[in-house]
Amino acid sequence: MQVRFRRCSRSCHAGRRRPPGLASVLLLIFIVSTVAAAQSPDSRLKVLVRSGQTALDAGDFARAAADFEQAQRLSSENLEVNRGLLLAYLQVGRLAEATELGRSAVARWPGDAQLWHWLGLAYFKAGQNGPALEALQRSEKLDSARFDIHFDLALVQLQQDQYPLAADELEKAIKLKPSDPLAHVLLGRAYQNSNRTLLAVEQFQIALRLHPKIPLGHYHLGFAYASLGRNPEATAEYEKEIANAPEDPVVLYQLGRSLLETGDYKSAIARLQKATQLNPQNADAFYDLGKALLLNGDAQAAISALRRSAELNPADPSPHYQLARALTKAGKADEARQEWERFDELKQAQPQTGGMASGRVQ
Repeated sequence: MQVRFRRCSRSCHAGRRRPPGLASVLLLIFIVSTVAAAQSPDSRLKVLVRSGQTALDAGDFARAAADFEQAQRLSSENLEVNRGLLLAYLQVGRLAEATELGRSAVARWPGDAQLWHWLGLAYFKAGQNGPALEALQRSEKLDSARFDIHFDLALVQLQQDQYPLAADELEKAIKLKPSDPLAHVLLGRAYQNSNRTLLAVEQFQIALRLHPKIPLGHYHLGFAYASLGRNPEATAEYEKEIANAPEDPVVLYQLGRSLLETGDYKSAIARLQKATQLNPQNADAFYDLGKALLLNGDAQAAISALRRSAELNPADPSPHYQLARALTKAGKADEARQEWERFDELKQAQPQTGGMASGRVQ
């Protein structure tokens, strides 16, 4: 029997798959390689660093920390990543993590001024002023042309009552950025606390020219005037500060004290009463209130204020002196005698200050 072969029709081949052509293969390879490149660690790192920096610029520090933490897991040896993460921790208040990261970062990059600077700030915010000074001084040696390094070093020195050293740093900072009003205020404070009051006045005046409403600018200028005995000028500055901060008990107290020194007892009483209401723990405010009340002829009210001052500061002889005078004026001779005795006892216990804990003129 003869076997015949039948020619397959066109429809017979319809279900068969042809092998892909060269162009299709090349296109597929290109697509796969592009996707793989987009998902590579280097590319992911760049995206995270960019995102973290954008979050820092926008003040979203928690988001910045999260981005830089992911970036650090991809590349722990990257300086930019470590800088960003340290700054994010510092800004968000994660100080323990900031100091730990900062220590490891400066060990790896000991010549990086920025890392030392931020490590110093982390220590400072955590209340560790000694290590903060060391880190900021190291940062300054590495980069002495940065305003913010000198400024932040001065902040720590002011906190440590190192006023001459703080003044030196702030002078350097102002040379780099003379238009910064806060630097002038802080330099004025450093001068004031190192007995250079006239220079302090000049700095406060400069600060107020640069920023007429800078917080506590008028207050510090008023305090400097008062320390020079220029009480009318001090009063004027305190009044300007009160216009900006009417509920500030410290400013109210200093204004009341200045008014007392100028002899305006009624105005002094009003300011000092409000100061004691806002801060009932201020022994000095109660003392000056009692003194003003006594000078204004209200012995009974003075007795109450002076007793409160003595309760708040038992080691201070000054309230007992004024209290003895007020009790005498009120006709309470026995109680007055007791206060005179108490005053003498406390005076003898403080020979280094001439018997006056606060250096007051009685």
